Amino acid sequence: MASPKQQSGYEKYEAAPPPQYGQAASTGIPLSSSNNYYSESSHAHLQTKTRVGWSTGLCDCFSDCKNCCITCWCPCVTFGQIAEIVDKGSSSCGVNGALYTLIACVTGCACCYSCFYRSKMRQQYMLKKSPCGDCLVHCFCEYCALCQEYRELKSRGYDLSIGWHGNMEKQNREVAMTSIPPSVEQGMTR
Repeated sequence: MASPKQQSGYEKYEAAPPPQYGQAASTGIPLSSSNNYYSESSHAHLQTKTRVGWSTGLCDCFSDCKNCCITCWCPCVTFGQIAEIVDKGSSSCGVNGALYTLIACVTGCACCYSCFYRSKMRQQYMLKKSPCGDCLVHCFCEYCALCQEYRELKSRGYDLSIGWHGNMEKQNREVAMTSIPPSVEQGMTR
């Protein structure tokens, strides 16, 4: 075997003995850490982020009369639109709306399904639990909760009628339009 000064990069590491049990390997992750993905200090930082209030109140349903009527007569449509945006397009409005309807027909408690999307939405946008827990809001005020979630997404710039992919295309077009420099005509004009 060659001396350490003459070994190539691979041979140096091949000859090194493996670390013993309880001895830290040089991976940069401390062995005493209970969670290998982030440290306690970063976890504390995540908890201290302030939550913001909803853009509209739970009982402000009539501020968007069209959505209020649709939600009252066909809550599966509103729920499907909300779920598609919250899921970031990984599930479609139709599938979510159909599942909501099926759960409502079989159990009579579609609120058990829709409250999970309220929780997911609150986590994504750092919204406060207001006025109470997500399941309670959906169990006692299902239609008002759906209207509030719809208005929240709408106030954040989403057009729920075109779905997630339509919103992403619209956003990409707007970015492309702002990044293209204006054309300048060459020469003199009179």
